[in-house]
Amino acid sequence: MDSTELLIRPARTQDVQAIRSLVEPLARERVLLQKEAVAYYEAIQEFEVAEAPDASLAGFGALHVIWEDIAEVRTLATSGAWRGQGVGHLILDRLLERARAVGVSRVFCLTFEVEFFTRHGFTVMADQSAVDPEVYSELLRSQDEGVAEFLDLARVKPNTLGNTRMIIRLDGGE
Repeated sequence: MDSTELLIRPARTQDVQAIRSLVEPLARERVLLQKEAVAYYEAIQEFEVAEAPDASLAGFGALHVIWEDIAEVRTLATSGAWRGQGVGHLILDRLLERARAVGVSRVFCLTFEVEFFTRHGFTVMADQSAVDPEVYSELLRSQDEGVAEFLDLARVKPNTLGNTRMIIRLDGGE
């Protein structure tokens, strides 16, 4: 299999069942959280997928904007058959392109794949100084669990997978 054969494209509603099927074993391993189907449909416009020549999904990932200059990479995964073939790199590159296109200058993720994200320029977040106090207070109003994870709020502690918070600046700043 060759990743140059893949089509990276926006996800369609017809992809949701395949995405959920690929997430299921990773959720059992506690690498990803399984979500209800409705959550994937509601967020379908955030997803990019890697479609193989046989029309199956080789991988997928989502970009969720949480503030004027901050977004999160979510649910980035590759099917077992395509793991190690560069699929995750292709999808992450596309998600970072989208982040730049919508005006986001910082992208974070919660991951176990620290080395993978480090190769793309992400660094481990030492603290939550990534947002100023005024933005922090605005973000506290969000009901989104990813925002709560980013802010390191106590209410999500029981649900965390023990992954690492990482961030990249797309504008070259510190």
